Amino acid sequence: MRIMFVAGGTGGHINPAVAVATEIRRLDPTSEILFVGTEGRMETQIVPKAGFEIKTVKMNGLSRKMTIKGIIENIKTVILTFKASSSSKKIIKDFKPDVVVGFGGYVTGPVLNAAVKMGIKTAIHEQNAFPGVANKALAKKVDKVMLTSSQAEKYMSCKNPPIVTGLPVRREIVTADRDFARASLGIKNNEMLVLSMGGSLGADAINNAVVEMLELLKNEENIRFLHATGKFGKWVPDKLKEKNVAFGNGTNIEIREYIENMNVCLPACDLVISRAGASSISEIQAIKKPSILIPSPNVAENHQFHNAMTLAENDGAILIEEKNLDGEILAKTVQDLKNNRQKLDTISQNALKNAKSNALSEICKIVMSLAQ
Repeated sequence: MRIMFVAGGTGGHINPAVAVATEIRRLDPTSEILFVGTEGRMETQIVPKAGFEIKTVKMNGLSRKMTIKGIIENIKTVILTFKASSSSKKIIKDFKPDVVVGFGGYVTGPVLNAAVKMGIKTAIHEQNAFPGVANKALAKKVDKVMLTSSQAEKYMSCKNPPIVTGLPVRREIVTADRDFARASLGIKNNEMLVLSMGGSLGADAINNAVVEMLELLKNEENIRFLHATGKFGKWVPDKLKEKNVAFGNGTNIEIREYIENMNVCLPACDLVISRAGASSISEIQAIKKPSILIPSPNVAENHQFHNAMTLAENDGAILIEEKNLDGEILAKTVQDLKNNRQKLDTISQNALKNAKSNALSEICKIVMSLAQ
């Protein structure tokens, strides 16, 4: 069984694909798996670390800015798309997959289109309630369309009836031992671990608020902070130094660019501060973590707000809109939760209620059936 996974751009596309590939390899150790991603993007780091080979193609997304620079960039993108189609065909011919599965990102367009034209079985998975541009176009052509939310069907014209599977969460996150995870990070039983992040690329609004929060709470007892700045948040350590906020060894604050061992950090934490992307929400729900969700306002149809509201309305998360976000509000919310263990527990239990626990096995079953 030879399976090609296509995903790129952000962790929200890459991590679910890695979760499925890892589970398929566990179920069938003889399976041969290849990833295809975008040259120079984060998948070229994440995928090999997960133990999979990756090939890349050059690909950019279209600019929405109707400026001279934007138009020039779009012309370059069109040229790259033609070249990417040729590169995709070569990768497919060399690997000879039984099925090609796309998990989103611009790279899925040329690779899945090439696979369809070559008569190879194809499938896509859409993570969000409002589908991306590439997946909307591909839904008309591929053999199977898998959805996280039934809402996405309204915006897609599918060749075959779509299947609502939910979003896969990595087995190692779901099955992780919390006590072991905390011990491996050096977290004491009486300490609250706050895990904060703004996505794989980073979010300035969250990074700024976290910096202010850390300045306010740096002397708070029995609390630890682990913050991931994202690719574009490399300025955060310098900003903390400016504010005389100590971090690193011997302090209660750790700063990273990206959390590679999420299977340890997420189970170990007591509270998550994050965006409200589909992947983040699914992981939070799967292991019933209390969360402060800060939806990105810069996404299609404001879908992150709707993701967060679904949990917040059922007391399964705390929602702070970005327009209302600052370090003082964030610090107060964290302090209130730290001092109210009952509220933390209530949020935790309610987060689990809407989780779709069999997503991983269901997606694996669909992909493996196509490959046979």
